[in-house]
Amino acid sequence: MANLWKMSQHGTKKRKLDRSTEDYMYFDSYSNVTIHEEMIADTVRTNTYRMGIFKNSKSIEGKVVLDVGAGTGVLSLFCAQAGARKVYAVEASSIADQAVRIVKLNQMEDTIEVIKATLETIELAEQVDVIVSEWMGYALLRESMLNSVIFARDKWLKPGGLILPSRADLYIAPINDLVVEGRLNFWSTVKAQYGVDMSCMTDFARKCIMNKDITVNPVTVEDVLSHPCKFAELDLNTVTLEQLRDVRGVFSCRCFGSSSIHAFCVWFTVTFPAEEKALVLSTSPFKPETHWKQAVLYLDDAVDVMQDTKVEGEISLYPSEENSRHICIRVDYVIGEQKKHSKTFSIPDQYLEIK
Repeated sequence: MANLWKMSQHGTKKRKLDRSTEDYMYFDSYSNVTIHEEMIADTVRTNTYRMGIFKNSKSIEGKVVLDVGAGTGVLSLFCAQAGARKVYAVEASSIADQAVRIVKLNQMEDTIEVIKATLETIELAEQVDVIVSEWMGYALLRESMLNSVIFARDKWLKPGGLILPSRADLYIAPINDLVVEGRLNFWSTVKAQYGVDMSCMTDFARKCIMNKDITVNPVTVEDVLSHPCKFAELDLNTVTLEQLRDVRGVFSCRCFGSSSIHAFCVWFTVTFPAEEKALVLSTSPFKPETHWKQAVLYLDDAVDVMQDTKVEGEISLYPSEENSRHICIRVDYVIGEQKKHSKTFSIPDQYLEIK
């Protein structure tokens, strides 16, 4: 991937990729077993989808389903088990070949048709009653796969049809990071250990660690410094491609107690409709960990806060100029009596080949 760089990552500009290169890199990343192992092994993710599909079996039984980005075909198989008459499993990467084998192994080849192609290029024999897709990436929107779901909705879904999941919500909260604090303090301890003063490294370490990367890490409940703030909601029945070009919202919260804010934490939920109680797949730090973990956005400097210190601002998620499947996040924020700060973040290279 190094040949795609125009210059180095920090402080310089990358070459914008054409869409065919973007798509090749994206679909190629799904050709390896590792990412599919990670997703299927994520029991929170996979079981919630399974339950969400089965809870909607009355809307699926005897109906036609379109699985957008089917991968190994596990969601298509769930739909077939829920009684679907026909499932179109659309997958553009080479993992589609394995999906064909899995479908045959489960004796579902009369119900499930695996189509190895991009969603935007296929032709189906009929309109569909249900669309199912696991389209969420880091910080919800990384990968731009929701665009394909919207395309499928507008072209193939019957009026009043069902989309699973049907809604997505985005949340933000300030967090403390004791690991980062310890790494920054480390340079002040070197002299006592070795007799060499390296405390001047602290500023350099801060710039390296608290950078402009969207860091994907699990955040513990103890590190969250306020109640979650929901800043955006996407209704998959109505959201448009234009709206996805800039998903933004405001947030305002008050800190629980005396601490230091090192970063903001962003996560999402998606909701499956149900007759009685809707089913929610959550990537919150207050819930069991998923393979999405949380998106951590480090401030340039830690800010000390007290009980009820107000934290407010605006956050915007939008596609990267270099690659539309990658995401940028801009946060404009005020903490307590400090002046307004702004910072823009992007996904670093190490996450470009995994979900």
